Amino acid sequence: MPTYKAPLREMRFLINEVFDYPAHYAGLSNGGEATPDVVDAILEGIAVLCEKVLAPINLSGDKEGCRFKAGEVSTPTGFKEAYRQFVEGGWQGLSFPIEYGGQGLPTSISLFKTEMMGAANWSFNMYPGLSLGCINTLLQYGTEAQKARYLPALVSGEWTGTMCMTEPQCGTDLAQIKTRAEPQPDGSYRITGTKIFISAGEHDLAGNIVHVVLARVPSAPAGTRGISLFVVPKFLVAEDGSAGQRNTVTCGAIEHKMGIRGSATAVLNFDEAIGHLIFEPNKGLEAMFTFMNTARLGIAIQGVAHAEASFQGALAYAKERRSMRALSGKKDPEASADALIWHADVRRMLLTQKAIAEGGRAMLYAAVQTADLMFNAAFEKDHANYEHYDNELGFYTPILKGFLTEMGLEAANLGMQVFGGHGYIHEHGMEQIARDARIATLYEGTTGIQALDLLGRKVLLGTRGKCVRDFTRIMLRLARRHVFASGPIGSMARSTMRRAIEWNILTLRILLRAGKDRDLVGSASVDYLMYSGYVMMGYYFVLQAEKAQTLLLNGKGNESADFYRAKIQTATFYFDRLLPRADAHRKSALAPTHSLMQMDNGHFAFV
Repeated sequence: MPTYKAPLREMRFLINEVFDYPAHYAGLSNGGEATPDVVDAILEGIAVLCEKVLAPINLSGDKEGCRFKAGEVSTPTGFKEAYRQFVEGGWQGLSFPIEYGGQGLPTSISLFKTEMMGAANWSFNMYPGLSLGCINTLLQYGTEAQKARYLPALVSGEWTGTMCMTEPQCGTDLAQIKTRAEPQPDGSYRITGTKIFISAGEHDLAGNIVHVVLARVPSAPAGTRGISLFVVPKFLVAEDGSAGQRNTVTCGAIEHKMGIRGSATAVLNFDEAIGHLIFEPNKGLEAMFTFMNTARLGIAIQGVAHAEASFQGALAYAKERRSMRALSGKKDPEASADALIWHADVRRMLLTQKAIAEGGRAMLYAAVQTADLMFNAAFEKDHANYEHYDNELGFYTPILKGFLTEMGLEAANLGMQVFGGHGYIHEHGMEQIARDARIATLYEGTTGIQALDLLGRKVLLGTRGKCVRDFTRIMLRLARRHVFASGPIGSMARSTMRRAIEWNILTLRILLRAGKDRDLVGSASVDYLMYSGYVMMGYYFVLQAEKAQTLLLNGKGNESADFYRAKIQTATFYFDRLLPRADAHRKSALAPTHSLMQMDNGHFAFV
């Protein structure tokens, strides 16, 4: 069974040295309390919860799973006690307003928490994690009465929240939603329909579950323009704010899943359940995207979390397990065989995992600074800045969600490979990480959906390539500082400059061809997303290497010289071994669609 150790040194390097979060927080109206001492204390506290409480019940929770009986769901042994400790610690409310019982800290601090919790026990993390988007949606679009009724208990963690979108006949294509919302004389609605794949939709951890539900009012136009958003609690809320009478929302079943078995994924039946409109009629998707963007950032974290967890398990095993002699000669002459870590191919796998975790973490920590600014603008009713940062984050989100979850799955599979046959055995925990990681590329929009969002909506239609030009300007600014330097930093800077130019040319070529070939966007999108992810991660490795080299030279860093040298070495490995994959994605993205579309549907198989 693998153990989890919170990577606090890695996190602090990014927080304090690469991205200068202390200065970032000082510029936020809600960042005054986020002093370095406070942030460090929060990191230490979450680390203890993750290492001592959540990680020890990860393997057992997967083995036991959730139990369903007569509409009720029981979570695995230890989950209720762990959730009680989570609530008592006040961890749910870190980044929510003080007026609703939160601590009023910036959003990014909640992301640091989620990363550690996700690596320690992703199944458990799903329960409080789904509440975050529910809270953000109500904060931005709920009425004052709705905020007063639901937010205090959601922010404390006493209640949890969900997102109810998917139905049996539709997943991504929300235009097919059939759930009905009938208006009542008192201003409420009666919600009727079935929702599936509802994470944390039913469980025994909290006193109430607040569902955010997409449905149609009677006069709604067809398609996505006719979807409204409703808040529908499991238990109706009494005047004093307590959970009262049971609403007509029932759990019909829970899914039998490949992974995250400790998290209940429910089928929910709404039978004229009482709900209330959020925002305006027929504008539910606009409000729901607040939830979706929150959720997609959360899933991007899953890619990093599983890469980190698998890397930790594989590294420990590679140092202890012995097999054969290294090709370059004996490394452990006193033993009968050398440790796995001396073998070049094992080092390739470990360094790939390490690069994915460290590069992905840097991408997330940079993006969530934008999220801090966006949510800060929302709380201050600064609509212009909110739109600006929302658009900026909108470019990052599909890359982070799509690319990092695919890379996290690769890292999880590599962890099994390092273990060999033992990686396939349940008690070692590595196959669980791979099974848990698999869902991340699927929910909140598959990789294909993220790719279409990036290339179709954000790059081509939304900005005509401007979002790429804006980001590559940042890349070029960094590269120019070192383009004539010798050594690894200079080499990486020159590569970064070439990639920035290449990314713009790739975008322009697709833009020019897409008008003549309507299938091009669909055929190129996933390769374009993966190309974008590799190039973006490369930029953040240069940024880390630059800071590490500076701190090595001036001797003023918080870490050891070995730590900073390892940063430069990991970045060098990335540029030598992983970034070249972008070339294949670029070539594939530009390939003609004819070979993809020419085959007759009936000729895919001959039986």
